[in-house]
Amino acid sequence: MLKKTFYSHGKLLITGEYLVLDGISALAVPTKKGQWLTIEENNSDQISWKSFDHKEECWFEANLILENDTIRQTKNVIEENEITNTLIKILIAAKELNPNFLSKNKGYTIETKLEFDREWGLGSSSTLINNIAQWAEVNAFTLLENSFGGSGYDIACAQYDTPIIYKLNNNVPVIKKTEFNPIFKDQLFFVYLNQKQSSKESIKHYQSLSLKDFDHAEAVVNEITDSILYSKDIREFETLINSHEEIISSIIKTPTVKSTLFPDYTRSIKSLGGWGGDFILVTGSQSDMMYFRNKGYDTIIPYTEMILE
Repeated sequence: MLKKTFYSHGKLLITGEYLVLDGISALAVPTKKGQWLTIEENNSDQISWKSFDHKEECWFEANLILENDTIRQTKNVIEENEITNTLIKILIAAKELNPNFLSKNKGYTIETKLEFDREWGLGSSSTLINNIAQWAEVNAFTLLENSFGGSGYDIACAQYDTPIIYKLNNNVPVIKKTEFNPIFKDQLFFVYLNQKQSSKESIKHYQSLSLKDFDHAEAVVNEITDSILYSKDIREFETLINSHEEIISSIIKTPTVKSTLFPDYTRSIKSLGGWGGDFILVTGSQSDMMYFRNKGYDTIIPYTEMILE
């Protein structure tokens, strides 16, 4: 039977969080770890789906029926499952974009395998959507818009193997490869805040705000992004991310994570993506990381181990 395999990188948004939704230029980086999708045809009329986590443990399983160009759960399923419903929504959206997708008289045995902890917020959904888009031969950005929504920077990271500058121009993604390989990267770490942040809720909160200062913020954040790309000194970099934090804080009416959780940390801290969860970027030395470990934050990943270079 025909077997296909697809792969997508995870993501982190270094600058431009929230504002990227409204056309600001943002620096995004793909991560070394991502997600695999393997599809094998079979002679049934069903999709047998299993998802495995980074420990190779099956965390999700579903059996779907392909029937009259529709996709549904098998009849013996009694309880509604949000994850299954979301998967069906993505597959149906892909089929609407490409009517030939899942149109053969075939069934499929499918496995997904995450390389990172699915609680980390590195793109378990975006890597899945990009992989399904590759399988269905449809535009991944359109598939995202028709299923999850969002700016699409995570889809771009899934497809690229270098840092990128990402911008929405009249809702059309504009992606430019860039170089971001700071000489002080041995002083950059990612610390997991022990809770997953909902991208949908973050976007909903942002879109409910009155952005009267957006034009000023856009100009300053674009300048900060440009400066970060060429920063040669850790102190300059810290000044830039501190300024970025204050600007976003004032826009989204939310205190910075440093002022809330780590006010006595002597170096710099920057939120990444939706504020309040997932990873933060911190500057410091290996010994400085004991500060976070002493507070119960044990997932600390050096820049060079996280980011695809």
